[in-house]
Amino acid sequence: MGYILADLGSGVYHWSIDNYGDASTPGFGSQIEAFQGHHKWPWTITRREFANNLHSLARVVAFSVLPVELVCSDPVVLGFVGMFSGCIMFSQQFHAWAHSTKSKLPAAVVALQDAGVLVSRGQHADHHRPPYNNNYCIVSGIWNDLLDRNKVLEVLEMVVYFKLGVKPRSWSDPNSAWTEDEDAEITI
Repeated sequence: MGYILADLGSGVYHWSIDNYGDASTPGFGSQIEAFQGHHKWPWTITRREFANNLHSLARVVAFSVLPVELVCSDPVVLGFVGMFSGCIMFSQQFHAWAHSTKSKLPAAVVALQDAGVLVSRGQHADHHRPPYNNNYCIVSGIWNDLLDRNKVLEVLEMVVYFKLGVKPRSWSDPNSAWTEDEDAEITI
């Protein structure tokens, strides 16, 4: 369950920071700015060191898991928390691998992508194509079809718009401020 829900969590989080806020958003501005930069230059995630991809999420996971560890001794709960938080922490690396060519990946990663255990290059590539409003889940991608086919995130966008008056970026015509450069190097 931790693995399955981590994929969903990665997608909802990815959708929210892709569509709402900017660099000045308290607490999340740097992440929003980084994700928008990633849409403009998606291959850069493959050039960062492993620790660079994971350090921000590792801090959040450490501070989130510690209180659970201190108050709970149930092995089932701890197993769930461990799997969920581990998948969330490594989701950025899974995401980076989804931007790499097969020839640059370890054989085990390619096998896991091909088996659907990790998000595949082809599936995630759809996220970087117009209309830029699908395939947000970056652990395994198992939720992407269900969320996209049933327009779950589009419904959430409508709720946010009608309740708060805030339009998501995905409703706008893509512009060069947040989409891939036309002359960009493509490694998907």
